Amino acid sequence: MSDAVWILGTSMTRFGRYPELDAVDLASRACMDALADGGVTIHDMDVMGAGTLFQAQSGMGQRVQKQIGQTGIPVFNVTNACATGATALRTVYLSIKAGEAQMGLAFGVEQMGKMGLLRGGSKAEEKVFEPSGRYGAVTGVDGILGTETMPGVFAQAGMEYACDYDGVGFEQFARVAYKNHQHSTLNPLAQYRKEFSMEEIMGSPVQSYPNTLLMCCPTGDGAAAAVLVSEERLRSMPDEVQKRAVKISASVLTSDPWVESGQVQPDVNTLTRNAAAQAYEAAGVGPEDLDLVELHDCFATAELIHYDNLGLCERGGAGEFIDSGGPFRDGRTPVNVSGGLISKGHPIGATGVANVYEVTTHLRGEAGDRQIEGAKVGLTHVIGLGSACGIHILERAAA
Repeated sequence: MSDAVWILGTSMTRFGRYPELDAVDLASRACMDALADGGVTIHDMDVMGAGTLFQAQSGMGQRVQKQIGQTGIPVFNVTNACATGATALRTVYLSIKAGEAQMGLAFGVEQMGKMGLLRGGSKAEEKVFEPSGRYGAVTGVDGILGTETMPGVFAQAGMEYACDYDGVGFEQFARVAYKNHQHSTLNPLAQYRKEFSMEEIMGSPVQSYPNTLLMCCPTGDGAAAAVLVSEERLRSMPDEVQKRAVKISASVLTSDPWVESGQVQPDVNTLTRNAAAQAYEAAGVGPEDLDLVELHDCFATAELIHYDNLGLCERGGAGEFIDSGGPFRDGRTPVNVSGGLISKGHPIGATGVANVYEVTTHLRGEAGDRQIEGAKVGLTHVIGLGSACGIHILERAAA
């Protein structure tokens, strides 16, 4: 009997603004929907993993239990920057792998709204950078070497890549955002569903060069959840349930190793490369086997360098990969067909589980207009600046 862990049910709320709800409301909705999707209840769960960043001190898992059922199971409340949701899922995964649980519920949630703390600006300043009602989760123009603000770090990482390799410049970074905005028009759960031209993207206000406003993810509210189950328990369930299950072929979490350059500029590459290598080895697949990828595009520069970090292109080939249409939904390896963080949204604690929801939905053939036909293997990736990288490789159940 295999000791594989499977995804039985998944769900996510639409990402956006929910002033009438709180984080517990959002998480409870996602959890109840994931349980229903798996055909199970909270009474079937042996463990819960709860992920949130800004509500981390509230005992989010226990608060959600009070809404959906207090059954006495262990709750792991986790926070791990932008990898928070992926970490919550991994805690449930590990509990099942260890034989301590047969089934568990993982969720991630965040309620951010228009968080001035991420921009450091006033309400009046926020309005200046909000074309057509859109708001970017960014700070003011930032060009200080050694900064630890997210726009500056990922801008610098992109510029370093552009300096090291030919064929990468402002236009290639902008094309990433063009793709993701285009993809989002097919996703009813995306925070923004508007297509922008290359001219509009490149002409929007610069936040930290080369990222303009339309190349940055927004803040927002939302939740996502997943029910995980052991293979032994899954095989006792009806055939129609087994056919919708999605296998977790690899679950990897890394943190920053020491690198000399990291003393000045946070290294967003090495921990992703390490996680990808471990995940491919564990799953027995390579980048060439992936049918779709949901990766961490907090900024357009981040997505482009992660093409390289995840092995989706040859070393130094990220510019050619985007120019050739490789990561578009009809390309060689579709990336962020959900619209990515840039358009789908980035409620930080929810993102890691939401990426799993997206890939799972495609592997089940249930993604509607945005479906990647025949998808069998997918990868999800999130990176929390300076702390963690989470990668999960998922595979469709055999017919």
